Amino acid sequence: MEITCSQVIGGTNSPCLAERQNSIITAGKTKNRIHCADDSIAGAVSQRACVFCGARVVLNPITDAAHLVHGPVGCASYTWDIRGSLSSGSEMFRNSFSTDLKERDVIFGGEKKLTLCIDEIVQKNSPPAIFVYATCVVGIIGDDIIAVCKAASQKHGIDVIPVESSGFISGNKIIGYRAAGNALIHLITPKEGEIIQKTKKINFLGEYNLGGEKWLVERYLREMGIEINVACTGDSTVASLKQVPGGFLNLVQCTGSMHYVARLLEEEFGTPYIDVNFFGAYNTSDSLRRIAQEYGEPHMIEAAEHLIERETERIRPEIEYYRTKLTGKRAAIYVGGAFKALAIIRQLRELGVEIVFCGTQTGKPEDYEQIHGMLNPGTVMVDDANPAEIERFLIEKKVDIMAGGVKERTLAHKLGVGFVDHNHDRKDCLAGFDGAINFAHEVYVTCCSPVWKQIRAHPDWEVYHE
Repeated sequence: MEITCSQVIGGTNSPCLAERQNSIITAGKTKNRIHCADDSIAGAVSQRACVFCGARVVLNPITDAAHLVHGPVGCASYTWDIRGSLSSGSEMFRNSFSTDLKERDVIFGGEKKLTLCIDEIVQKNSPPAIFVYATCVVGIIGDDIIAVCKAASQKHGIDVIPVESSGFISGNKIIGYRAAGNALIHLITPKEGEIIQKTKKINFLGEYNLGGEKWLVERYLREMGIEINVACTGDSTVASLKQVPGGFLNLVQCTGSMHYVARLLEEEFGTPYIDVNFFGAYNTSDSLRRIAQEYGEPHMIEAAEHLIERETERIRPEIEYYRTKLTGKRAAIYVGGAFKALAIIRQLRELGVEIVFCGTQTGKPEDYEQIHGMLNPGTVMVDDANPAEIERFLIEKKVDIMAGGVKERTLAHKLGVGFVDHNHDRKDCLAGFDGAINFAHEVYVTCCSPVWKQIRAHPDWEVYHE
């Protein structure tokens, strides 16, 4: 088609939904701010996950907790082991428990069934805590999961915590992040008479230990003389999370899921927080320096600089090699969190790759201001994209490589575009200096694979892309 969303915004012939036009802008061609952070539009087939899924991805890595989904079995099945998180201990979190609501339960209510399921989980698994997630069905029929959880907690003497994540609360998974945050605060807040002693350790919020990334950062910090108190929630336990109030400083990596929690912790316990980003060599170096500065100890600052210099020199030859292979390639980015998009933009530019399309599911206005400042004029920016929009821009912008999540992979592949998985269920470490090498290698092997040349040589290729 001759008319495209990036060329015509607001015209009668635009293929964009009218309500979506303010959520798509072109860098350098407009002074308008992108419209974002609203509920997804009904019928747009958003790439976002639901409210329940937003809550589940935050809480699921708590390794020894039981996660009970109060709703149809499909909700529990879809989010089963949804994070690529690794554990140094319990593997309880890899189970997905469900109340398996049926038509009869929808008619007569599911509270009794929920109570019986909690009793069974306690009897068979003896977890130190159970998170009970509300789903769309529960929101409609009005089951009082708060009352059920309170009664079960008193009965069994453990934390049974409701997660109010009914899908019909909102069309935005950020609301699910907030529901998870409230559940965490419920768990973290000391009970009456309990005292948590302050330490010099840090809490690492929004780190989910995908591919062991928490352990990698932990190694860096230990070399600087700093210990991690607990990560929220990668490789955490119920007991370790209750030590969060004792942290000296909160590091926030996934800002979308954990800024809310960080602000609550600052208000309640006086713990300051800073944003960090351990994706890419530049971001890792910057984060380590700022953490050392927060402590203000000369030996920590010196150790950070020594670590950064050593690791930067170690990876430089490989990064330069991949740059020679990738310079001039064109990339698209569509990820969940803005912190991830910012990191990928910087990493791809270091590899000589031009970003021609960039979007997020949960970016805020201030996030898009940062993204806009890093992009070249003409780059398309999209908030809360749908598959039709993504496909349109992959073709229009002649993209060679896309970085995104599981739902974007098939869109890229069927259009002959290489794909780099930066999703929350991946098993590869992409953090730190080692992660910078892994990311560059992944971009190279998928972007420069000979398979794309063969696909584009097929007789039907041009017909499909007309």
